[in-house]
Amino acid sequence: MRPDQDTAAREARLRRRDGARTALQYLLLSVWAVVVLFPFYWMLLTSLKSYGAYNSEHIPVFFTLQPTAENYINAFTAVPLGGYLLNTLIFSLLTTAVMVVTTTLAAYAFARLRFRGRDLVFGLFLSMMMIPTELVVITNFVTITNMGLRNTFAGLVLPSITSVFYTYLLKENFEQVPDELYRAAKVDGTSDFKYLWKVMLPICRPTLVTITILKLIECWNSYVWPRLITDDPAYYLVSNGIQEIRENGFGRENIPAMMAAVVVISVPLILLFLAFRKKIMEGVSRGGTKG
Repeated sequence: MRPDQDTAAREARLRRRDGARTALQYLLLSVWAVVVLFPFYWMLLTSLKSYGAYNSEHIPVFFTLQPTAENYINAFTAVPLGGYLLNTLIFSLLTTAVMVVTTTLAAYAFARLRFRGRDLVFGLFLSMMMIPTELVVITNFVTITNMGLRNTFAGLVLPSITSVFYTYLLKENFEQVPDELYRAAKVDGTSDFKYLWKVMLPICRPTLVTITILKLIECWNSYVWPRLITDDPAYYLVSNGIQEIRENGFGRENIPAMMAAVVVISVPLILLFLAFRKKIMEGVSRGGTKG
């Protein structure tokens, strides 16, 4: 066999091998996608079935020829689901806004300001990540109760306005900005706050967007703390409102109506993630890369 024929054969074998590897990767990803997405499909499918049709199924049916919107109507009429959604929206936006401000200021202080014991304080600050959230719930509950803030938005919001992880993520991103920009700004007489607002935040916008979206999702899914600090239905969020729906709304047996309520609650988060998924990936990758 001539050298050029041998090279061509070798390249053909490599192409076949790469093609087989790519096909296998896509096959595994497709299987994993089905595993991940199937619960969402089943939730949506169940919400479109009538109560009678669902209970008459002795063997699960993976499609329906008679979808109904009755369950979605019941989700807003049988229980105050609209009020739960409004409370959750207020809680999520308010908590996220305050958290972004406190996290940004803390990250900037640790990344750019020079003060005695900064590294020690930051090390102690990071050590708080090793403390499980459940251990501080009782302390937070006692504090909020003594302040008379139970069944208030302030009581819901205050324990969630700081984040060690998001502060660390943003600090790492701030430190990627060259020190020369900071020195040049100080020579021009620029204040630290103005430098943060005009230089740091625009450069680190992807990470800020990521933090904001992840915090919104975290607030929307909050369950333990809202359930603990509120016993007034007027302040229920969607997470603990689901239990109220199950107990006093549709009943334990009306699974299709429950699934309709869950779909309504899940749709905003799904749309939010789909709209900003590229920003989330970009922000996380930039926050974890130095240099």
